[in-house]
Amino acid sequence: MNGRNAIVERTSAVQRTAVPAVLAAAVLLLSACSGDGEDPPAKESNSASSPGKAGEPSRSADPDLPPAEGSAKVVKTLAEDLKSPWGLAALPEGDLLVSSRDEATITRIDAESGKKTEVGPVPGVAPAGEGGLMGLALSPAFASDHYVYAYFTTESDNRIARFQYDEKKPAGQQLGAPDTVLRGIPKGTIHNGGRIAFGPDKMLYAGTGETGETGLAQDKSSLGGKILRMTPEGEPAPGNPEADSLVYSWGHRNVQGLAFDKEQRLWAAEFGQNTWDELNQIGPGKNYGWPEVEGKGDEGAEFVNPLEQWSTADASPSGIAWAEGSIWMAGLRGERLWRIPLDGTKSLAEPQAFLEGEYGRLRTVVAAGENRLYVVTSETDGRGSPEGGDDRVLVVEVE
Repeated sequence: MNGRNAIVERTSAVQRTAVPAVLAAAVLLLSACSGDGEDPPAKESNSASSPGKAGEPSRSADPDLPPAEGSAKVVKTLAEDLKSPWGLAALPEGDLLVSSRDEATITRIDAESGKKTEVGPVPGVAPAGEGGLMGLALSPAFASDHYVYAYFTTESDNRIARFQYDEKKPAGQQLGAPDTVLRGIPKGTIHNGGRIAFGPDKMLYAGTGETGETGLAQDKSSLGGKILRMTPEGEPAPGNPEADSLVYSWGHRNVQGLAFDKEQRLWAAEFGQNTWDELNQIGPGKNYGWPEVEGKGDEGAEFVNPLEQWSTADASPSGIAWAEGSIWMAGLRGERLWRIPLDGTKSLAEPQAFLEGEYGRLRTVVAAGENRLYVVTSETDGRGSPEGGDDRVLVVEVE
């Protein structure tokens, strides 16, 4: 599937960016739509790992750390012919729930056979542009309450609702009535965020976008351009930076990746505009700079620098997951799976790229246990070049 011609998810507004000095002059000449036509040449990928002894990936000196160079191999295509898949959540017994952004339905996928069964539609979804039915998450008490949480776009806002899931009911009728947890997240045709995840603290985290109105990211009274932290009922979580606020971190452009590592640290991926996409380690009350800074800025400034940054042609990141000591990041425009090996909150080695151009745009990554990931492609979202079988859920073995 090499040579797919994906359209970049970028805005039409020109923003101030903070980039290395050698790029500053070039940045001033960029228009905000510079990536919307012909994609600039992508950087050379380092996806081929250098072999260690007996062909194994080279290892770091500390056996508790991941290899400096890893590997990623698709071992199975679990499901095919999905339409605009976006969110993915694993049920306790191993089967998967996947959302369709544009069809506003949730489908169950058998973890062994890949058989698809429609769970039901989500009422009130108004798909348009980058909005629709997006992130999914299971309640921490799913075994008893059977709640599935969903982030979606309506005619008036983005919101989070929960639904009781009863698999004993007929296919297509297994979702209960929506119980709205949070409403009033700004919506737009672009930058709706959409990823949700329950943390180790059993609080619900949500990544939002600034909808193209860049000022929302620095406005702490707005829910746009933020990472939000709330109770399962949608109230400000205990220990938030401000007791009466859902805002956990701010200064974000469009957060679509959330993951926790084994030390319970939160990581997030977000889209840059024309220059730098980011992977950030998230701290409470921290400001990540948008729109004053895109990518890494001056050391010691009021904004937190990303751990890693990529050109927009190489990444345009959506979902992320932690597995085998590394963050794994899906690339939409970049059409590749990035591996970022970690030593605490620092990079252990340079990021590696895998699956480059093989399956097209990659939307979502979920840890599948042991050394495996589920990776969801995104060729049928209106910005890809779908081929037979698109879209897919892949099972990827990693190190």
